[in-house]
Amino acid sequence: MRYPTLDHLETLTDDVGVIQHAIYDVPNRSTGYCTDDVSRALMVAIAASRDRELHDTAMHLTEIYIAFLFDAQLRDGRFHNFMGYDRRWLDIVGTQDSIGRALWSIGFGMRFAPRESWRQVCSLIFERAFQVVSTLEAPRSRAYALIGMAHAFDARRRADPTLEHAIRCEAEALVQAFEQNSTPDWRWFEGIMTYDNARLPEAILRAGALLEEERFVDIGLDALKFYESVTVEERIFVPIGNQGWYRRGGERARYGQQPLEAAAMVDAALVAGDISRDPRYEGLAELAHGWYFGRNSLGAIMVDGGGCRDGIDDHGVSTNMGAESTLAYLSSAISLAVPRAERLRVAR
Repeated sequence: MRYPTLDHLETLTDDVGVIQHAIYDVPNRSTGYCTDDVSRALMVAIAASRDRELHDTAMHLTEIYIAFLFDAQLRDGRFHNFMGYDRRWLDIVGTQDSIGRALWSIGFGMRFAPRESWRQVCSLIFERAFQVVSTLEAPRSRAYALIGMAHAFDARRRADPTLEHAIRCEAEALVQAFEQNSTPDWRWFEGIMTYDNARLPEAILRAGALLEEERFVDIGLDALKFYESVTVEERIFVPIGNQGWYRRGGERARYGQQPLEAAAMVDAALVAGDISRDPRYEGLAELAHGWYFGRNSLGAIMVDGGGCRDGIDDHGVSTNMGAESTLAYLSSAISLAVPRAERLRVAR
């Protein structure tokens, strides 16, 4: 699989960051910027810099995104999330998810940024952010931070006992959530499936691989298998929709499908395959990626010119191609474009 074009990401990006939303394929400047999307964009740009054709563009974008995150960080280590187009921060402090995603991207940058100076800046940001990890309580926020810490741990050649302890603590918190909420017919971390679901088993799997903790790996594979049973129907990935979600014992929402769900499934499946050495997970990743190219419940093509449409609702497909959707597609495509032997992964 080839690397995707970054044309639409370039269109959405200016000298400050990436514009959140679009009208069709035109940036909607009134929506400004957010740390959530810039964090996603940083990882995409760093990963894309490995490709010779995309290298120069990706390097330029990477510098913009690192500068945004450096500015977004508060003195206490947390982050702003929303910035207006006038470059003014619109919040006092961002959500737990935005803090977790920022830490995830910065850990990724510590490990993979193609310049030493960028890795050092990411390390400075990470050190400040690390002190607030213990304040994160939401499962997904914890999962994002856990993935970031796993990357940072590898960047430090697995020689940081304090960071190793934090990884274990956050993984144990997710394990506890799984044990408290799972039943024989509901193998999940909460009593409801909502958004970015596959990041939860992915985080546990990454922690298990790093710490050589078989219990974590078993729970991660168990949860991913259950999630797969819920979302794969006749070889089509049908993610949980945001028009009602999926509460245990209830009906799962089929619409309000978001592109980030396919990207999360791709990453979780690839990590599961790397750890278990089971080749079927590669097929699961490709099946989830196919959601972008018509292998979805409406048979709709979601990708156009490097951008991705914002979702599938009961009335059809969104015509807009915003940052979150586009970055989800780019992340998914890049993950599958990297040869297995060279894939950016924690599992050895």
